[in-house]
Amino acid sequence: MKSGLIIPKHFDPKKVNKIWNVSYLEIARSAREYARQHGIKPAATDKRRVCLMPIDCQISFCTPSIPEIWRGELFVGGRSGNGAVEDNTRLCEFIYRDLDHITKIVPTMDTHMAMQIFFEVFLINDDGEHPEPMTLISLEDVEKGVWKVNPQIAYGLEINYVKLQRHLIHYSRKLSEGGRYQLMIWPYHTMLTGIGHALVPSVEEAAQFHLHARGSEIGIQIKGGNPLTENYSVFRQEVLDTDDGQPIAQKNSRFLENLLNFDIVIITGQAKSHCVAWTIDDLLNEIKAQDEKLAKKVYLIEDCTSPVVVPGVIDFTDMADAAFQRFADAGMHIVKSTDPIESWPDIRL
Repeated sequence: MKSGLIIPKHFDPKKVNKIWNVSYLEIARSAREYARQHGIKPAATDKRRVCLMPIDCQISFCTPSIPEIWRGELFVGGRSGNGAVEDNTRLCEFIYRDLDHITKIVPTMDTHMAMQIFFEVFLINDDGEHPEPMTLISLEDVEKGVWKVNPQIAYGLEINYVKLQRHLIHYSRKLSEGGRYQLMIWPYHTMLTGIGHALVPSVEEAAQFHLHARGSEIGIQIKGGNPLTENYSVFRQEVLDTDDGQPIAQKNSRFLENLLNFDIVIITGQAKSHCVAWTIDDLLNEIKAQDEKLAKKVYLIEDCTSPVVVPGVIDFTDMADAAFQRFADAGMHIVKSTDPIESWPDIRL
């Protein structure tokens, strides 16, 4: 059993896979009393500032189907089939046990509308059919016209159709040349107007508890709203320009700078193979551009993240593990939430 603070009585591991309303006032009062009882000091007094960044711990990714309540959209089951639930159980326990070490919690939130390049409605074939979710769209498919921009998208986004079609080809080529994942048609998920966009209640509750126990506001980072590009990483979109070099997006440089001002950065979340991997990759590139020694301040909690696995369709586990090994080789630390944070390598609290 990991040492640390006592986990508050309100936390119920059996509810991590459920959808329910967080009792904000009750949690606020409970957290302040908990801090008083355990002598927990305000985050403002921390000598070494620690940032926890849980990536996309949202209902769409982390809650399996619940009959009559919720039809799971893009649940990250990993190879175990229950990955995200198991991950978030450990993540919540980590937050509660290490409240006094975590200065700020900064969750990222995938945020989408329907008319985006990676959703089925954006593309159409000559028979008027849209691609099925989990379809990989290759550069060759686009160049040969197997899949084209749905003309209704041009009206919906108020963008010239020919320009959109050129962008689709340019986008697919940029992904291919950049060594990124091919264009994937994802199930509709984390829709801004839907329940799937919300943080998983157990994680939201833990973050709110930390907020009131330590007097540190949750630093939400929104990503993913650009219709013309995917946005796996919180730091940048997959493609930043059009075929004629016009910018369609820009890097989240301000957040990168703020994050690297922390003494310790802890990262985990969903999915290990996509949003987590690309976020860390972009962070590592920034670190290499500044000072490679900064990598040692980054800790990746490997038992609170899972890769995308669709049995019989696609399995990104090996790619995710290879990415994490590359991050470790660059100086970042791979750790477990169940180990005392004081025992993590190169840690100084």
